Amino acid sequence: MRSASKLKEAIIFVHPLILVSVFCVLCASVVKLAAQDWKAVHDGVEYAQVEHKIGKDPVKINLLRLDLTKVRLDVHKALDKAIGLETTSSIANRKGAVAAINAGFFRLDKSEFAGDSAGVLMIDGKLLSESTDNRVGAIIGTFRKSGFVFFGHLNAYTQLYFGERSVTHSFQLSGTNRQLNKDEAVVYDSFFGPFTPPNKDGVNISLGRCKRGKRVNTFSTFTCSRYSIVTKSSGTSIPRGGFVLSVGPDFFNQVDPSITKLHKVLVSGRNLAFQIKETIDSRGSYNIDKNFDVVNGVPQLIKDGKIDITWEEEKASRAFVFNRHPRTAVAKLKDGKFLMVTVDGRQPGVSVGMTLQELAEYLLSLGAVDAMNLDGGGSTTMVLDGKVVNKPSDPTGERKIGDAIVVTLRKPARQASRKN
Repeated sequence: MRSASKLKEAIIFVHPLILVSVFCVLCASVVKLAAQDWKAVHDGVEYAQVEHKIGKDPVKINLLRLDLTKVRLDVHKALDKAIGLETTSSIANRKGAVAAINAGFFRLDKSEFAGDSAGVLMIDGKLLSESTDNRVGAIIGTFRKSGFVFFGHLNAYTQLYFGERSVTHSFQLSGTNRQLNKDEAVVYDSFFGPFTPPNKDGVNISLGRCKRGKRVNTFSTFTCSRYSIVTKSSGTSIPRGGFVLSVGPDFFNQVDPSITKLHKVLVSGRNLAFQIKETIDSRGSYNIDKNFDVVNGVPQLIKDGKIDITWEEEKASRAFVFNRHPRTAVAKLKDGKFLMVTVDGRQPGVSVGMTLQELAEYLLSLGAVDAMNLDGGGSTTMVLDGKVVNKPSDPTGERKIGDAIVVTLRKPARQASRKN
């Protein structure tokens, strides 16, 4: 459902004079926002803090406007691991960042899988978490001389190819670097840690001596020449540069000829050749290679200069969309610069937060041509020069999160180096 239709319904019976006055108020607000004063804090980094009003309700907003020819953006995972939590300020400090914001949605609980990305995650071209529900992602080019960002609805997944002689079979795996359910097959790499989770009722396939082929269009392939079978595993060692495929006890019950074939050849002990194929499809927007990071969000807010909130397509809840919450968002501006935004909320009388419609309208008033929403609520955090500049809503203060987008100053070409 597009919000424009709701607006149309709401104003059908409004008197023309009232309607004109309403739009004049909105226009005045937009002019005021567009003339916002920015403070240059670093070469290519401008900062603004805004005390906004929605009706009589106060909203505090922090903004960073970035020149991507002078700064570099990178996505970094908490603790540099698939699983784990860390504050945005800690990640920024570890990476020598001048600024950072919290980024993707993640698993927030007290389990051993806390911090697991709740959607697509790619770092340096390596797929670390699969996509879900056709949700939007930020695709960040981490080139040495200049960067760029685009947003797209991504399909990211991993497939297993196996064969004997000239016959090859394949099927899509359930996930990457996350909790295994009984009817799933999940692949783990060293980003998860030294060992897989226990799989005492299923089967683990350890894949070693893996060589990465050249990335072709939307996918990259790892060919593994050594494998071993582990049963009743309390945790299988993950080979360096390799993978472990964990298969739940009910996975082989599926009616899929390739899955049935894998079960038969594993039981027989015959020699097999394995390939892991990682695919991330941006629907033709760009071929994503090792120079890209990708982080998940929900949902798209603005597309091609128009508000287009794809919350139903991305399976967001109505309360998430229509209630006011703290928000974190990113946007591309008309002049090519990149905008990072945090909106404080859940603080009556101080800052009430925004609905997604209010957030999209605000970003549009600042000149956004494309924008997406990131994780918000108690996760919403902006760090500048080592300090948290917004006011996180959790009573305990800054929340530990799953990943962050960090900003570093670009070095001269001869001194440029890959990220830590």
